[in-house]
Amino acid sequence: MADMKQYVEDVLASIEQKDPEQKMFHDTVSEVFSSIVPVLEVHPEYRENKILERMVEPERTVSFRVVWQDDKGEVQVNRGYRVQMSSAMGPYKGGLRFHPSVTLDVLKFLAFEQVYKNALTGLPIGGAKGGSDFDPHGRSDNEVMHFCQSFMTELCRHIGPNVDVPAGDIGVGGREIGYLFGQYKRIRDSYDAGVLTGKRVDYWGSLARTEATGYGLLYFVKNMLDAKGIDLAGKTIVVSGSGNVATYAIEKAQEYGAKVVTCSDSNGYIYDPEGIDLAAVKEIKQVRRGRIKEYVETHPQAEYHEGCRGVWTVKCDIALPCATQGEIDLASAKALVANGVTAVGEGANMPSSLDAIAYFQQQKVLFAPAKAANAGGVAVSALEMAQNSERLQWTFEEVDGRLKAIMKNIYESARKNAEKYADPDDLVAGANITAFVRVADVMLAQGLV
Repeated sequence: MADMKQYVEDVLASIEQKDPEQKMFHDTVSEVFSSIVPVLEVHPEYRENKILERMVEPERTVSFRVVWQDDKGEVQVNRGYRVQMSSAMGPYKGGLRFHPSVTLDVLKFLAFEQVYKNALTGLPIGGAKGGSDFDPHGRSDNEVMHFCQSFMTELCRHIGPNVDVPAGDIGVGGREIGYLFGQYKRIRDSYDAGVLTGKRVDYWGSLARTEATGYGLLYFVKNMLDAKGIDLAGKTIVVSGSGNVATYAIEKAQEYGAKVVTCSDSNGYIYDPEGIDLAAVKEIKQVRRGRIKEYVETHPQAEYHEGCRGVWTVKCDIALPCATQGEIDLASAKALVANGVTAVGEGANMPSSLDAIAYFQQQKVLFAPAKAANAGGVAVSALEMAQNSERLQWTFEEVDGRLKAIMKNIYESARKNAEKYADPDDLVAGANITAFVRVADVMLAQGLV
């Protein structure tokens, strides 16, 4: 065991030496590889074939200039990226993020996570991530269209239904996907419906895709709680975020009889002791594209608080971070535990720091890691690809039923490997091991590529 642990430490040291500034990437690699030491002991062939060293190197990284003109006639310049991490399991698959925080470090960490998340679904998709430091917030539809068209003019060289299939992420919703798809179609002169997922239903998107990540999160959490004989009904839940993931996590939690008392945006959070009025949140965020603080104008019993981390000081049974990476640090984790939290389900990508996760596990908090718990979105994206290949559109009920089955399978696979190699309640290790073995075995089968 000591020998394989040293091997993992050597691999981690090598990537830190190569790219010392990419801390988020280092952290996510460390989180995965630290879990798989027991597997390496049983399967020395992974070390002999340098599977770990190959996994941390993207198959391809593309960086490009995006030049566009705003409504004032001024020229704007942004930077675009696509990190194609692994095609071992299928075409590269992963979202596009438009946000000022986008860097190569952020996208490498997200792409690495995506490989394992996608492998957990059991569907034939590899892993990638991309985006730009462009901020669509406050921009007109015309400006967003100009940016998306310029971005796709370069990206179209590197994607295709059997090569790389991007989707949406932070800052990339149905509007942006539409503009991106239109430009791809114009340049390629081909109606490749399967080149992007997250499309509107009227041009061959999938029903239930909008709801998938949030619904899938609750399906996973419910499986986790059911295994412990805990009923979700009647529980008080704190949710961060107010985008698609948070919105539909709230919706499904309320369907299960839980009371959700918070949600947030980048400026602050609302607390409604009577339970979030989801219709009001949808009106503010999806229709008016407003700020969450507007909620208190029509709900006098609710409170608005500036800043986002304060949401984790609200007393709850279950916490669902659904906003962005790194939103729960150690201090936030301690506040949640002090206030009685018994379960945490990650809806965003890597929203909890490594020391926060360790603290939750030490305190015996049930923990559903992002790569497993939020895999519902990419699972339905893969189902959208399947529908596009068939030139058919399944019903909402059929897609949702498949999603529910996929999330149950992800939970059971993670729990099985946690029991085999680690602590039975360590779903972090269980999910990492499940995904790693699936990808590693395929890489061995395909040779030195």
